[in-house]
Amino acid sequence: MKGDLIIAIDGFSSTGKSSMSKIIAKNLNYTHIDSGAMYRAVTLYAFQKGFINNKKIDVNSLIDHLIDIKISFKKNDQTLKNHTYLNGIDVEQEIRSMEISNMVSPISEIPAVRDYCVHLQQEMGKNGGIVMDGRDIGTTVFPNADIKIFITASPEIRAKRRFLEYQQQGKKISMYEVLKNVKERDYIDSNRDYSPLRKADDAIEVDNSELNLDQTVDKVMSLIKELK
Repeated sequence: MKGDLIIAIDGFSSTGKSSMSKIIAKNLNYTHIDSGAMYRAVTLYAFQKGFINNKKIDVNSLIDHLIDIKISFKKNDQTLKNHTYLNGIDVEQEIRSMEISNMVSPISEIPAVRDYCVHLQQEMGKNGGIVMDGRDIGTTVFPNADIKIFITASPEIRAKRRFLEYQQQGKKISMYEVLKNVKERDYIDSNRDYSPLRKADDAIEVDNSELNLDQTVDKVMSLIKELK
């Protein structure tokens, strides 16, 4: 396989897009870019600077400080996995909290934030050889991507997966709260005016409600080999 393909993987939250994309990128010797982690990093920055209070966002202040936000991905020496870095600090664990999950969709629907992150994503992937996952990669970031995959699963299945992840991490949270968050994010992501989550016309849909991670990887890898 030539090394300059752009592979766009979009879909709903908690479908395992990032975990799957990381494995696929490793298999292809490509670079993996987790666009969702970028929006989570912006959300964390907004919390750190006090731009979010009682779930209300000081949009103007956040926009004024976007230029100060530097996001990068690099391998962590301990886990040997790519982690998200915000202004030079490893924030991989912080951005996966429920607090961030509850606010990342409202932050992501701010047009200036999307413009900023889309620009970063396009710069990171302009030379190809990437697997990028997110909500709008095949529709907005790289509408001319070589291969587009759209991952979906039922809200209940996705909430169960996320709930088990939180349990394994020792976080105390109810299944009800996780399912509520999944459904709220689905609604916001799919109904925002600016760059909403939707399946690109030329994307292939994969429903992994009944597939585990390995099976999903195998399915998508087969599609990539067919489409390349």
